[in-house]
Amino acid sequence: MPDCKSRTSLPLKRKTMTAKILPTLKIGDLVINPPIIQGGMGVRVSRSGLASAVANEGCAGIIASVGLGPFEDASGSKFVELNNDALRSEIRKARSLSNGVIGVNVMVVLSNYEELVKVCVEEKVDIIICGSGLPLDLPKKTEGSNIKLIPIVSSARAFNIIYRKWKQNYNKVPDAVILEGPMAGGHLGFSYDEIINEKALPLEQLVKELVEFVESLEETIPVIAAGGIFDGNDIAKFLKIGASGVQMATRFVCTIECDVHDDFKQAYITSKKEDIAIINSPVGLPGRVIRNDFTRRVMKGETIPFKCPFHCLRSCNPRTAPYCIAQVLADASKGMLLNSFVFAGSNAYRCAEIVSVKTLINQLKDELSNSL
Repeated sequence: MPDCKSRTSLPLKRKTMTAKILPTLKIGDLVINPPIIQGGMGVRVSRSGLASAVANEGCAGIIASVGLGPFEDASGSKFVELNNDALRSEIRKARSLSNGVIGVNVMVVLSNYEELVKVCVEEKVDIIICGSGLPLDLPKKTEGSNIKLIPIVSSARAFNIIYRKWKQNYNKVPDAVILEGPMAGGHLGFSYDEIINEKALPLEQLVKELVEFVESLEETIPVIAAGGIFDGNDIAKFLKIGASGVQMATRFVCTIECDVHDDFKQAYITSKKEDIAIINSPVGLPGRVIRNDFTRRVMKGETIPFKCPFHCLRSCNPRTAPYCIAQVLADASKGMLLNSFVFAGSNAYRCAEIVSVKTLINQLKDELSNSL
């Protein structure tokens, strides 16, 4: 593993673990302790290396299924086949490296969404997490499996729609739900105006509303908070307001085991607060990124011509898109940042060094223990 330089300020503290028993996140027969789900980060950021390392520490390790295969020059059925094979390979690698909880994030907006879910079922992953759209037919696609199904929503209203449809059509309810707020990284489930002008409700309020709704149901459905959660103090805060666990992504980028190129990680380490920016993504959603020369170019209206080998995102119009978001993110994963950018959460600038997953989890556990 190449050596990664780090800031000398704000080092990750290393403390001796306290003896306090930490809360456990239970999703059906799955036991996750500490109660952390590692967020799925595409393209090719969270793969088997990161997911298995996280799972080995008792958390849930998540592989992001989007763009795993070498799709850049593929088209048609070849695109689907390459990504299916790549996902299958990553799941099997993760299983070979860990006996812990391994899941897959599959975005509903993907054109090959159904194919990727099918691979997850065949490989018997522990969890399927679905966001970027409402997975209204997910129970049908996973019928007969014991896979835990977890939608990502941005409001209690969106979860209510999923809950009612699943119960009515499949006699099934979500095994848990992730509430992702406006401070998350990557594509966001809020409008550009809501994000830029801070009109979106804070995660705390969104979680409280969802917890209140879930408590009115006859079933027990764990609520998992996500978006801008950085340390154990944040985890404790959301547990105290009724969440059963949290999803964290940004912190895991700056780990040795994260599968992305070191230059991608260094973009986090060297960033400042003012470098965290919101852009209009070609897929019609705002996206939180780390500002660089490429983002400045596209924010000024520059277009980057491309050929679309496969319409990978249903919400993208290749004829009008100023650049290919899939290609940009694939290049970023390889450290080719002159013509790409990195997605990041609102607190990415607070990342100070590259550490092992074990070191990070131990720090989070210690902070959580001291905050409860």
